[in-house]
Amino acid sequence: MHSDSIAPDDLSIGQGLENKVVVVTGASSGIGLATALLFERVGARVCATARDEEGLESLASQMRDSSRHLFLTVDLEKSEDCESIITQTLDHFGDMLVLAHIAGALRRKSLYEVTEEDWDYQLNVNLRSGFFLNRAAGKAMIERKIPGRIINFTSTSWMMGPLYGSDAYVAAKGGVVSMSRGFARQFGPQGIRVNVVAPGQVNTPMQHVDNSAEMVAAVAAASPLGRMGEPDELARVTVFLASDNASFIHGATINVSGGTLLY
Repeated sequence: MHSDSIAPDDLSIGQGLENKVVVVTGASSGIGLATALLFERVGARVCATARDEEGLESLASQMRDSSRHLFLTVDLEKSEDCESIITQTLDHFGDMLVLAHIAGALRRKSLYEVTEEDWDYQLNVNLRSGFFLNRAAGKAMIERKIPGRIINFTSTSWMMGPLYGSDAYVAAKGGVVSMSRGFARQFGPQGIRVNVVAPGQVNTPMQHVDNSAEMVAAVAAASPLGRMGEPDELARVTVFLASDNASFIHGATINVSGGTLLY
């Protein structure tokens, strides 16, 4: 299509999202917070979830009109909380178009320091929660004949392997990619697009947990762009994938690493 024939609305990163309902997990900080704010700014109605109630209050204070949105304090270690997110969203708004599952948890420990509890916690938050959320969201979309969009978050480490004491975290994030491909096959025939975002090193609170300033600087310097990403740069990719502009992107894992992973 020649550029002159593109309608002005087609140039919006959030094309098709105005007044649509979007669920964002991990919305109290980092990428999740930036994504919830950007969804609001393109006109969507947001169900923002997180374990940190104060973080959700901060998100609400940054929104233009928080009364249009829903804020849920949940614990993604609990499968019942995962399914409750979808139920409460439907009860409040009546439907939903998008699930952006961004929440994650990292306990940075060396291989021989990882306990069984560390393993279970990171697998539950980073992988098991996604299974129950994706399944519940897809079921709701299919029942309502909604051509929805599901966006899960992994890490470039799913392909590069663990660094800096992230063995359990990376095991879970590799599972996210495989799980998402399974849902893409299951839900694609019903018109539900499922994709994955793979961030590289991003300047979020998680990046600084149990990390020295020297290590953070070294991570930034290792990127071909010479810096870490910022949360809003990941938010823009997420909103694009949720929009009508990404109508033929399905089953993909999108590398957003500034070249740290060349793939």
